[in-house]
Amino acid sequence: MTLALSCQFVWIDIQEKLVSAMPSEAYLAMRQQCEVLAKAAKLLEIPTLITEQYPKGLGHTVPELASLLTTTPVVEKTAFSCMAEPKFARLLTSDKPQVVLAGMEAHICVLQTALDMHAAGKQVFVLEDAVISRNPQNKANALARLRQAGVIISNTESVLFECLGKAEGDAFKQISKLIR
Repeated sequence: MTLALSCQFVWIDIQEKLVSAMPSEAYLAMRQQCEVLAKAAKLLEIPTLITEQYPKGLGHTVPELASLLTTTPVVEKTAFSCMAEPKFARLLTSDKPQVVLAGMEAHICVLQTALDMHAAGKQVFVLEDAVISRNPQNKANALARLRQAGVIISNTESVLFECLGKAEGDAFKQISKLIR
C-alpha cells in the first residue's frame, strides 16, 4: 500500500503575520515546498487540514497556499499543539494512520503537534524542507528532538514519491514536473 492511501497532510500556522518574522529566503523555500505538497495532495486525493494559530492576531493562511487548498478545512486554535483542539482531532482521518506535517514554527506548534500525534499512535512525518522557525537553530533543535522521539524526519520529494509508489501514470508525470 502506498503512503497516499494511508496518510493525511497538515499545514500548521502558515499565516500572514507570522511570515514577517521568518527569514525571507528560508520562508520562500518552505512555502514553495508547501505549494508542491498542496498540488500533489489534490492530484493524489490525499485528505488535508490547515490550522491557524489565533487568526485574529496573526492573520489567516497565506493566500498563495490558501488558494491551492480552497476545500480544505481550516481549524482555528490557541493551543500550540493542534491535538489540543477538539475540532482538529475530530477532523483527523481515523483510517489514515500516517500524518505528514509542514508549517511554522518548527520548534513550537509543529513540534508539540508531532509529539502529541506520535503519542496518540500516529506515524508522523515532519518535512524538513517544509517547516521553518524564526531562528534556524530552533528548527534544528526541534528536528533533533523529534527524531529522538521516533518521529520520521523526511522531505517533500521523498514523501511524494512514497505516495506514488511507482514511476508510472499521469500523477507521476505531473508530480515529477512539480518537483523540478
